[in-house]
Amino acid sequence: MNLDDFSDLIERPDGGVRRDAEERRERLAVPPGALGRLDELADWLAAAQGQVPVRPIERPRVVLFAADHGIAAEGVSGRAAGTAHELVRSVLDGRSPVSILAGRLGATVRIVDAGLDCEPELLPEDIVRHRVRRGSGRIHVEDALTVEEAEAALRLGMRIADEEADSGTDLVVLGDLSVGGTTIAATLVAALCGTDASVVTGRGGAPIDDLAWMRKCAAIRDALRRARPVLGDQVALLAAVGGTDVAAMTGFLLQCAVRRTPVILDGVVSAACGLVAQRAAFRAPDWWLAGQASGEPGQAKALDRMALNPVLDHGVTVGEGTGALLALPLVQAAAALAAELPERAVEQPTQ
Repeated sequence: MNLDDFSDLIERPDGGVRRDAEERRERLAVPPGALGRLDELADWLAAAQGQVPVRPIERPRVVLFAADHGIAAEGVSGRAAGTAHELVRSVLDGRSPVSILAGRLGATVRIVDAGLDCEPELLPEDIVRHRVRRGSGRIHVEDALTVEEAEAALRLGMRIADEEADSGTDLVVLGDLSVGGTTIAATLVAALCGTDASVVTGRGGAPIDDLAWMRKCAAIRDALRRARPVLGDQVALLAAVGGTDVAAMTGFLLQCAVRRTPVILDGVVSAACGLVAQRAAFRAPDWWLAGQASGEPGQAKALDRMALNPVLDHGVTVGEGTGALLALPLVQAAAALAAELPERAVEQPTQ
């Protein structure tokens, strides 16, 4: 598998349509600039849809990729290793922020088990049937995946993107359900941006203390020694220091761009996947919005590299796509206003 092939498959959102949307906005009864960033969001969505006026968002979907990461056993996470299935169960039972908000905002939630470290019988079959492997390797001393597993995970993400596009999903909110995922993400961001571990290491979704943070930095520094020799090959990089969910999300983002499906990114994990995808196809980030600033330094670094400006900054660190989902009402509002506000009356010349 060569991810560079995506560079030829992915086109930018329609620039002509975006200009048409901007010109129509200038004719609306509301003064230009009065709606602030909502104008920009509406123009982005119109270009992605390829039409003016923009269509309302009718079938938003939250897609969450779930996995456990072996590095969590090194004491780098606020959660115990191998417990990501508990996060999945919380979403399924309606006890998590993302499931509560999704119900309120009219979005459905799909969970994909890419690599949970639990018995499949603990979760519904439609979630676990996609699993590539159980857990992943400890990236500071061993590969997370084999190259074959990384390719399988990438293809899984591509397949899920096709399924969503074929089913009529018109906007995706992308997130993860993982334990150890922020360590993986920070490693990828540091490797791709050429920075030291301390620059990108945050406290994670379940905040860790100073000692755990130092262990996390050390693990990322060791993992970077293994990542740098394979920076020129995205698949090898994901195999060395990624994970099944990260590889699947990377494939998902790339294929969503191919299928012209707009995506709202959540936190540092989805941002790191976007950074890997951008390395393969430089036009791909034009199809994404950064839903929120999570406060993770690795996310800020990745978003800056992709020139994505977060829609919200409320300090939401819970993960699970929650912060990105909070941006959904703003995108829906932008689309509704752009489509339904009347145009200014044209003054008739006096005789």
